[in-house]
Amino acid sequence: MKLNLNYIIGLGGALLVFVFGMVTKITENGLEVKLESALNFVDPASILIVIGCTVFVVIASFPASMLKEVPKHFKIILSTNRFDPLYYIDQLVELAQVARKEGLLSLEERAAQQADPFFKQAIMLIVDAYDADKIRNILETDIENTSSRHDIVAGMYDKGAGVAPAFGMVGTLVGLINMLKGMDLSGDSQSNLGADMGTALITTLYGVVLAHLIFSPIATLLRSRDEEEVLCKMIIVEGVMSIQAGENPKFLRDRLMTYMAQKQRDAEGGAKEGKKGKKKKGEK
Repeated sequence: MKLNLNYIIGLGGALLVFVFGMVTKITENGLEVKLESALNFVDPASILIVIGCTVFVVIASFPASMLKEVPKHFKIILSTNRFDPLYYIDQLVELAQVARKEGLLSLEERAAQQADPFFKQAIMLIVDAYDADKIRNILETDIENTSSRHDIVAGMYDKGAGVAPAFGMVGTLVGLINMLKGMDLSGDSQSNLGADMGTALITTLYGVVLAHLIFSPIATLLRSRDEEEVLCKMIIVEGVMSIQAGENPKFLRDRLMTYMAQKQRDAEGGAKEGKKGKKKKGEK
Protein backbone atom coordinates (compact mmCIF):
# COMPACT_ATOMS: atom_id res chain seq x y z
CA MET A 1 0.00 0.00 0.00
CA LYS A 2 1.20 3.47 -0.90
CA LEU A 3 0.87 6.58 1.23
CA ASN A 4 -1.96 8.89 0.20
CA LEU A 5 0.16 11.94 -0.63
CA ASN A 6 -2.81 13.85 -2.07
CA TYR A 7 -4.50 13.93 1.33
CA ILE A 8 -1.31 14.91 3.15
CA ILE A 9 -0.39 17.62 0.63
CA GLY A 10 -3.96 18.94 0.45
CA LEU A 11 -4.47 19.09 4.22
CA GLY A 12 -0.99 20.47 4.89
CA GLY A 13 -1.33 23.04 2.12
CA ALA A 14 -4.74 24.21 3.37
CA LEU A 15 -3.39 24.62 6.91
CA LEU A 16 -0.34 26.55 5.69
CA VAL A 17 -2.44 28.89 3.54
CA PHE A 18 -4.88 29.36 6.43
CA VAL A 19 -2.12 30.27 8.90
CA PHE A 20 -0.40 32.48 6.31
CA GLY A 21 -3.65 34.34 5.82
CA MET A 22 -3.98 34.88 9.57
CA VAL A 23 -0.56 36.43 10.01
CA THR A 24 -0.36 38.37 6.74
CA LYS A 25 -1.63 41.88 6.14
CA ILE A 26 -1.55 43.90 2.92
CA THR A 27 -0.20 47.42 3.43
CA GLU A 28 0.98 50.23 1.18
CA ASN A 29 4.48 48.79 1.39
CA GLY A 30 3.33 45.30 0.36
CA LEU A 31 2.78 42.17 2.41
CA GLU A 32 3.45 42.49 6.10
CA VAL A 33 3.79 39.33 8.21
CA LYS A 34 3.04 39.58 11.92
CA LEU A 35 3.38 36.23 13.66
CA GLU A 36 1.86 37.65 16.83
CA SER A 37 -1.40 38.10 14.89
CA ALA A 38 -1.93 34.34 15.17
CA LEU A 39 -2.62 34.84 18.88
CA ASN A 40 -5.74 36.80 17.92
CA PHE A 41 -7.26 33.54 16.70
CA VAL A 42 -6.56 31.54 19.85
CA ASP A 43 -9.34 31.36 22.39
CA PRO A 44 -9.50 28.39 24.82
CA ALA A 45 -13.21 28.84 25.57
CA SER A 46 -14.09 28.77 21.87
CA ILE A 47 -11.96 25.68 21.31
CA LEU A 48 -13.66 23.94 24.21
CA ILE A 49 -17.16 24.76 22.97
CA VAL A 50 -16.64 23.81 19.30
CA ILE A 51 -14.32 20.81 19.50
CA GLY A 52 -15.59 19.51 22.83
CA CYS A 53 -19.29 19.70 21.99
CA THR A 54 -18.79 18.33 18.46
CA VAL A 55 -16.83 15.32 19.72
CA PHE A 56 -19.35 14.52 22.45
CA VAL A 57 -22.33 14.81 20.08
CA VAL A 58 -20.64 12.36 17.70
CA ILE A 59 -19.95 10.03 20.65
CA ALA A 60 -23.60 10.25 21.67
CA SER A 61 -24.79 9.53 18.11
CA PHE A 62 -22.81 6.37 17.31
CA PRO A 63 -22.04 3.06 19.06
CA ALA A 64 -18.78 2.48 20.89
CA SER A 65 -17.85 -0.33 18.47
CA MET A 66 -17.72 2.20 15.62
CA LEU A 67 -15.90 4.87 17.61
CA LYS A 68 -13.14 2.40 18.48
CA GLU A 69 -12.47 2.01 14.76
CA VAL A 70 -11.46 5.68 14.29
CA PRO A 71 -7.69 4.90 14.20
CA LYS A 72 -8.44 2.30 11.52
CA HIS A 73 -10.32 4.91 9.50
CA PHE A 74 -7.26 7.18 9.48
CA LYS A 75 -5.13 4.24 8.36
CA ILE A 76 -7.54 3.71 5.46
CA ILE A 77 -7.52 7.32 4.26
CA LEU A 78 -3.74 7.63 4.61
CA SER A 79 -3.17 4.68 2.30
CA THR A 80 -3.95 4.21 -1.38
CA ASN A 81 -4.18 1.27 -3.78
CA ARG A 82 -5.74 -0.87 -1.06
CA PHE A 83 -7.86 -2.48 -3.77
CA ASP A 84 -6.21 -2.90 -7.15
CA PRO A 85 -8.66 -4.16 -9.83
CA LEU A 86 -5.83 -5.33 -12.10
CA TYR A 87 -4.48 -7.56 -9.33
CA TYR A 88 -7.83 -9.31 -8.99
CA ILE A 89 -8.21 -9.64 -12.76
CA ASP A 90 -4.79 -11.31 -13.02
CA GLN A 91 -5.64 -13.61 -10.12
CA LEU A 92 -8.99 -14.61 -11.64
CA VAL A 93 -7.48 -15.31 -15.06
CA GLU A 94 -4.84 -17.49 -13.40
CA LEU A 95 -7.55 -19.35 -11.48
CA ALA A 96 -9.51 -19.83 -14.70
CA GLN A 97 -6.47 -21.42 -16.34
CA VAL A 98 -5.98 -23.76 -13.37
CA ALA A 99 -9.67 -24.70 -13.31
CA ARG A 100 -9.69 -25.56 -17.04
CA LYS A 101 -6.67 -27.82 -16.64
CA GLU A 102 -7.27 -29.41 -13.25
CA GLY A 103 -10.96 -28.79 -12.45
CA LEU A 104 -12.74 -26.59 -9.90
CA LEU A 105 -11.71 -28.73 -6.92
CA SER A 106 -8.09 -27.78 -7.53
CA LEU A 107 -8.95 -24.19 -6.57
CA GLU A 108 -9.47 -25.09 -2.92
CA GLU A 109 -5.75 -24.84 -2.23
CA ARG A 110 -5.61 -21.48 -4.02
CA ALA A 111 -8.51 -20.22 -1.92
CA ALA A 112 -6.61 -20.98 1.29
CA GLN A 113 -3.77 -18.74 0.07
CA GLN A 114 -6.01 -15.70 -0.39
CA ALA A 115 -5.71 -12.91 2.20
CA ASP A 116 -8.95 -11.27 1.04
CA PRO A 117 -11.82 -13.03 2.89
CA PHE A 118 -14.38 -12.10 0.21
CA PHE A 119 -12.20 -13.52 -2.56
CA LYS A 120 -11.62 -16.66 -0.52
CA GLN A 121 -15.34 -17.09 0.12
CA ALA A 122 -16.16 -16.60 -3.57
CA ILE A 123 -13.68 -19.28 -4.64
CA MET A 124 -14.92 -21.76 -2.04
CA LEU A 125 -18.52 -21.29 -3.15
CA ILE A 126 -17.72 -22.49 -6.67
CA VAL A 127 -15.47 -25.27 -5.31
CA ASP A 128 -18.41 -26.50 -3.23
CA ALA A 129 -20.50 -26.55 -6.42
CA TYR A 130 -23.34 -24.32 -5.25
CA ASP A 131 -25.96 -23.21 -7.76
CA ALA A 132 -24.79 -20.20 -9.81
CA ASP A 133 -27.78 -18.04 -8.88
CA LYS A 134 -27.30 -18.79 -5.18
CA ILE A 135 -23.60 -17.92 -5.38
CA ARG A 136 -24.32 -14.59 -7.07
CA ASN A 137 -27.04 -13.80 -4.54
CA ILE A 138 -24.76 -14.54 -1.57
CA LEU A 139 -21.88 -12.46 -2.92
CA GLU A 140 -24.00 -9.50 -4.04
CA THR A 141 -25.78 -9.43 -0.67
CA ASP A 142 -22.37 -9.37 1.01
CA ILE A 143 -21.32 -6.41 -1.16
CA GLU A 144 -24.52 -4.47 -0.40
CA ASN A 145 -24.27 -5.03 3.35
CA THR A 146 -20.58 -4.13 3.47
CA SER A 147 -21.16 -0.95 1.46
CA SER A 148 -24.06 -0.04 3.76
CA ARG A 149 -21.80 -0.39 6.82
CA HIS A 150 -19.16 1.76 5.16
CA ASP A 151 -21.74 4.46 4.42
CA ILE A 152 -22.75 4.52 8.10
CA VAL A 153 -19.10 5.00 9.06
CA ALA A 154 -18.71 7.88 6.58
CA GLY A 155 -21.95 9.28 8.02
CA MET A 156 -20.22 9.61 11.38
CA TYR A 157 -17.85 12.17 9.86
CA ASP A 158 -20.73 13.81 7.99
CA LYS A 159 -22.36 14.22 11.40
CA GLY A 160 -19.22 15.93 12.70
CA ALA A 161 -19.11 18.19 9.61
CA GLY A 162 -22.73 19.20 10.22
CA VAL A 163 -22.46 19.70 13.97
CA ALA A 164 -19.20 21.68 14.09
CA PRO A 165 -20.49 24.86 12.34
CA ALA A 166 -23.65 24.70 14.46
CA PHE A 167 -21.63 24.74 17.67
CA GLY A 168 -19.50 27.48 16.14
CA MET A 169 -22.65 29.59 15.97
CA VAL A 170 -23.59 28.52 19.50
CA GLY A 171 -20.19 29.68 20.73
CA THR A 172 -20.65 32.98 18.93
CA LEU A 173 -24.02 33.48 20.62
CA VAL A 174 -22.50 32.64 24.00
CA GLY A 175 -19.74 35.19 23.38
CA LEU A 176 -22.21 37.88 22.27
CA ILE A 177 -24.44 37.29 25.27
CA ASN A 178 -21.49 37.60 27.66
CA MET A 179 -20.32 40.71 25.82
CA LEU A 180 -23.73 42.39 25.99
CA LYS A 181 -24.20 41.44 29.63
CA GLY A 182 -20.87 43.00 30.49
CA MET A 183 -21.43 46.24 28.59
CA ASP A 184 -21.74 49.45 30.55
CA LEU A 185 -22.54 52.30 28.19
CA SER A 186 -21.86 54.84 30.92
CA GLY A 187 -18.29 53.62 31.39
CA ASP A 188 -15.33 52.70 29.26
CA SER A 189 -16.55 49.22 28.30
CA GLN A 190 -17.12 50.38 24.70
CA SER A 191 -13.35 50.42 24.19
CA ASN A 192 -13.33 46.62 24.54
CA LEU A 193 -16.26 46.10 22.15
CA GLY A 194 -14.10 45.25 19.14
CA ALA A 195 -11.98 42.74 21.03
CA ASP A 196 -15.02 41.11 22.61
CA MET A 197 -16.79 40.88 19.24
CA GLY A 198 -13.70 39.28 17.70
CA THR A 199 -13.59 36.65 20.43
CA ALA A 200 -17.27 35.89 19.90
CA LEU A 201 -16.75 35.34 16.16
CA ILE A 202 -13.75 33.04 16.57
CA THR A 203 -16.00 30.09 17.45
CA THR A 204 -17.73 30.35 14.06
CA LEU A 205 -14.31 30.23 12.42
CA TYR A 206 -13.35 27.13 14.41
CA GLY A 207 -16.60 25.38 13.47
CA VAL A 208 -16.21 26.00 9.74
CA VAL A 209 -12.54 24.97 9.71
CA LEU A 210 -13.24 21.79 11.69
CA ALA A 211 -16.10 20.83 9.38
CA HIS A 212 -14.51 21.51 5.99
CA LEU A 213 -10.85 20.91 6.73
CA ILE A 214 -11.09 17.82 8.93
CA PHE A 215 -14.44 15.98 8.83
CA SER A 216 -15.58 16.45 5.21
CA PRO A 217 -12.36 15.19 3.53
CA ILE A 218 -12.37 12.09 5.75
CA ALA A 219 -15.98 11.26 4.82
CA THR A 220 -15.25 11.79 1.13
CA LEU A 221 -12.15 9.58 1.22
CA LEU A 222 -13.93 6.78 3.08
CA ARG A 223 -16.66 6.73 0.44
CA SER A 224 -14.02 6.73 -2.28
CA ARG A 225 -12.33 3.71 -0.69
CA ASP A 226 -15.72 1.99 -0.51
CA GLU A 227 -16.25 2.54 -4.24
CA GLU A 228 -12.84 1.02 -4.95
CA GLU A 229 -13.66 -2.02 -2.80
CA VAL A 230 -17.08 -2.49 -4.41
CA LEU A 231 -15.53 -2.37 -7.88
CA CYS A 232 -13.02 -5.08 -6.99
CA LYS A 233 -15.72 -7.23 -5.43
CA MET A 234 -17.90 -6.90 -8.52
CA ILE A 235 -14.94 -8.05 -10.60
CA ILE A 236 -14.51 -11.03 -8.26
CA VAL A 237 -18.20 -11.96 -8.58
CA GLU A 238 -18.14 -11.86 -12.38
CA GLY A 239 -14.82 -13.67 -12.43
CA VAL A 240 -15.79 -16.62 -10.25
CA MET A 241 -19.13 -16.97 -12.05
CA SER A 242 -17.28 -17.14 -15.36
CA ILE A 243 -14.80 -19.67 -13.95
CA GLN A 244 -17.68 -21.84 -12.77
CA ALA A 245 -19.21 -21.62 -16.26
CA GLY A 246 -15.89 -22.75 -17.79
CA GLU A 247 -15.24 -19.64 -19.88
CA ASN A 248 -12.00 -19.18 -21.78
CA PRO A 249 -9.36 -17.34 -19.65
CA LYS A 250 -8.57 -14.90 -22.48
CA PHE A 251 -12.24 -14.06 -22.91
CA LEU A 252 -12.52 -13.71 -19.14
CA ARG A 253 -9.75 -11.13 -19.06
CA ASP A 254 -11.34 -9.12 -21.87
CA ARG A 255 -14.68 -9.28 -20.09
CA LEU A 256 -13.31 -8.15 -16.72
CA MET A 257 -11.30 -5.34 -18.30
CA THR A 258 -14.61 -3.70 -19.25
CA TYR A 259 -14.86 -2.67 -15.58
CA MET A 260 -11.77 -0.51 -16.07
CA ALA A 261 -11.56 2.95 -17.61
CA GLN A 262 -10.43 3.06 -21.24
CA LYS A 263 -7.16 4.71 -20.25
CA GLN A 264 -6.37 1.80 -17.92
CA ARG A 265 -7.29 -0.73 -20.62
CA ASP A 266 -4.96 0.97 -23.09
CA ALA A 267 -2.16 1.06 -20.51
CA GLU A 268 -2.63 -2.64 -19.75
CA GLY A 269 -2.66 -3.44 -23.48
CA GLY A 270 0.53 -1.44 -24.02
CA ALA A 271 2.25 -3.24 -21.15
CA LYS A 272 1.34 -6.61 -22.66
CA GLU A 273 2.64 -5.62 -26.08
CA GLY A 274 5.88 -4.50 -24.46
CA LYS A 275 6.30 -7.87 -22.73
CA LYS A 276 5.63 -9.74 -25.98
CA GLY A 277 8.18 -7.59 -27.80
CA LYS A 278 10.85 -8.30 -25.17
CA LYS A 279 10.08 -12.01 -25.30
CA LYS A 280 10.44 -12.17 -29.07
CA LYS A 281 13.68 -10.18 -28.91
CA GLY A 282 15.02 -12.59 -26.30
CA GLU A 283 14.08 -15.60 -28.46
CA LYS A 284 16.07 -14.24 -31.36
